[in-house]
Amino acid sequence: MLENLEAALYPVVVDINNYLSSYILVFLLIAVGLWYSIKTRFVQVRCFGEGMKKVFGNLTLRGGKQEQGMSSFQALATAIAAQVGTGNIVGASGAILAGGPGAIFWMWIIAFFGMATIYAEATLALKTRVVDEDGTIHGGPVYYITTAFKGGFGKFLAGFFAVAIILALGFMGCMVQSNSIGSTFETAFGVPAWIVGAVLVVICAVIFLGGVQRLAAVTEKVVPVMAAIFLAGGLAILIARGRYIPATFGMIFQYAFQPQAIVGGGLGYALKTAISQGAKRGLFSNEAGMGSTPHAHAQANVTDPHDQGVVAMIGVFMDTFVVLTLNALVIISTLYTEGGPLAAGYTGAVTEAINKTNLAQTAFGTVFGTNFGAIFVAVCLFFFAFSTVLSWNLFGKINVIYLFGKKSAVVYSVIALVFIFLGTLMSNDLVWELTDMFNNLMVIPNAIALFALTRMVVESAHGVGAGK
Repeated sequence: MLENLEAALYPVVVDINNYLSSYILVFLLIAVGLWYSIKTRFVQVRCFGEGMKKVFGNLTLRGGKQEQGMSSFQALATAIAAQVGTGNIVGASGAILAGGPGAIFWMWIIAFFGMATIYAEATLALKTRVVDEDGTIHGGPVYYITTAFKGGFGKFLAGFFAVAIILALGFMGCMVQSNSIGSTFETAFGVPAWIVGAVLVVICAVIFLGGVQRLAAVTEKVVPVMAAIFLAGGLAILIARGRYIPATFGMIFQYAFQPQAIVGGGLGYALKTAISQGAKRGLFSNEAGMGSTPHAHAQANVTDPHDQGVVAMIGVFMDTFVVLTLNALVIISTLYTEGGPLAAGYTGAVTEAINKTNLAQTAFGTVFGTNFGAIFVAVCLFFFAFSTVLSWNLFGKINVIYLFGKKSAVVYSVIALVFIFLGTLMSNDLVWELTDMFNNLMVIPNAIALFALTRMVVESAHGVGAGK
């Protein structure tokens, strides 16, 4: 019965996604990012150094217990936990397979403009957040959407966004993460995916019940450690494949504009595929413009929204230009260069052996050995995806409370745990397509509000009223 449902749903969801990603998503993401780049005088360049100093100037893995909310770094760690997940490993792999190595170039473009977008999202989240009498903080797109648009229209857009994010991240997105964890663990260790799912549910339940402070305490420790381990492994691969690095970068730039040489088909079709894959997977990876990470930044205990805005930019930079790029370089330098199994493209018998789920494991295995490569990626992906589940659950919970009140939070958490377990049992392709669809739908109301609140963002970026 489940297989029949998947078979019926899959083509419908794919058609919706193709339309949204090809005709709406790319234009909206680039338009918002370009708009805010110009309006803020390229804040992502101008204030990049400031953001790096705020993040790394007094870095600590023990932010201390906050009475309410989170420290600035805890908020960033929670945001990065959401950003650095399967999108960096499985998502980037899927983009490269479908759009060729050039899809990574378009991810970079989306991320560069996305740094300005996420600056806007973070500053608006702080400016419009609501603090209860007991100090509990509520913030995110639903609050700046209703600030931008009063009355019924604002409530409709906020409600549409809230439903989309609950489905996209709270439920479907967590299925993607658990699905990837289950698949990679089954490949690496031979453990049935459902057993991995059951263990994951128990661990997540303990943290969900601990609230914002327990989640912040976990993410501030897990995120830096998991990133360091993955970066060390990736750099080891690149050192071993050093002579192929120039060719790797060459392919990224060449196939960004001539993707038909590796993807097949005509130039128009191939270029459209490369750009849409880069945009779609770029969005899923760094989440700029999607409206997810503002929920974390709204919790930051800072006095000036600009300060958290520049910190938020570093999250996109670390996600796309560091972690995702390193993974892409490993894949391309090992599999697409001379003699690699994908040197002629993703065609023929190789499609039976390699897919987006095991592509990174195959790439790391060329240097580390098949078994250790699979284990290394599985362990890294576990931490990436696990931390993403924690953050996405929080983002969904904030919107459930907005729609239904505080009493609904427990029911939501129980349903979310069921979806996490189901993710280890379902088809990878359908889970990804459903998540993409709701991700795409989230962008629309969020982008409309971002355009409407330009003046509020520009005031922060230019120091109006901030004492700069």
